[in-house]
Amino acid sequence: DKAPLSKSLLLVPSAISILLTLLFQHYQKFFAYNLQAIKEDFQIWRLVCGRTICLDLKDTFCSSLLIYNFRIFERRYGSRKFSSFLLGAWMLSALFDLLLVEIAQYIFGITINSLPSGFLGPVFALFVPFYSSIPRVQVTQVLGHFSITNKTLVYILGLQLLTSGSYIWILALSGLVSPTVLKIVHRILCVPSWVAKIFSWTLEPIFSSAEPTNEVRVGMGATVDIQRQQRMELLDRQIMMSQVAQMRRQRQQQGGMINWNRLFPPLRHRHNANYQDHRPSEQDTPPPTEVSEEQVARLMEMGFSRGDALEALRASNNDLNVATNFLLQH
Repeated sequence: DKAPLSKSLLLVPSAISILLTLLFQHYQKFFAYNLQAIKEDFQIWRLVCGRTICLDLKDTFCSSLLIYNFRIFERRYGSRKFSSFLLGAWMLSALFDLLLVEIAQYIFGITINSLPSGFLGPVFALFVPFYSSIPRVQVTQVLGHFSITNKTLVYILGLQLLTSGSYIWILALSGLVSPTVLKIVHRILCVPSWVAKIFSWTLEPIFSSAEPTNEVRVGMGATVDIQRQQRMELLDRQIMMSQVAQMRRQRQQQGGMINWNRLFPPLRHRHNANYQDHRPSEQDTPPPTEVSEEQVARLMEMGFSRGDALEALRASNNDLNVATNFLLQH
């Protein structure tokens, strides 16, 4: 729940990136992702330094926000499995970076000597499980057609990160391909249990934090964000039900019920003597509209009777919003 690995990836590389940009600019050359130096001078250490620390503050900001949003995977699967995924994606994306550079030079004649530095390959790799395993929760709509969900901001950040550099598409492509290969070699590229225990004893107390006390745990939803969204919907529903109950009490005190015949004549027809005298023939009577039991149940949960809910839905042609507004207003 505390996501110590995500916090360490969020804080430590960001702090080093800011220090290198503001105070120690003459040390930035040691963290450059120089492919020419790796291939010709065999400076393998650049694969570690160049693929961990961002030298561009825009990339640092976007990747930090993405890591913060992707902490849900550490909470869902645990720190060891999450770290194994990041380690495998980091190693495989480094291999794919070199392959894609060679392919681009062989096919298109493009010579690429360096790539954007930073922990970008694993960040792009996390989009694959984010797309496949995190459910979409609609928040609102723009212009009535474009849906805004809980995942829209993450995709916008990924697009911003993708367009921040000239050759960053190579890092993005290698990161997106690595999870597919990782499924085959996940047993090899796995963090040993003794290494996970060492880091849990040393790093977890540093990045641990107290559990928030202002939120009550609820047993619903797959992630914390979905639980908060469902909790907000539950509160809105309780407020609406309390307002409906208050309106019904005011009607009872005034001694009036819903006058369907006066407000909406075709909405309700009671089988009384007056109605039977003026009842139309069976041939002129239109067939009754089929009503969804689910919508009836939702109206009954708001405090309305089943008869009122049925007639309101029939009169509004099964439009739940119109039926609810009419029952609330009258």
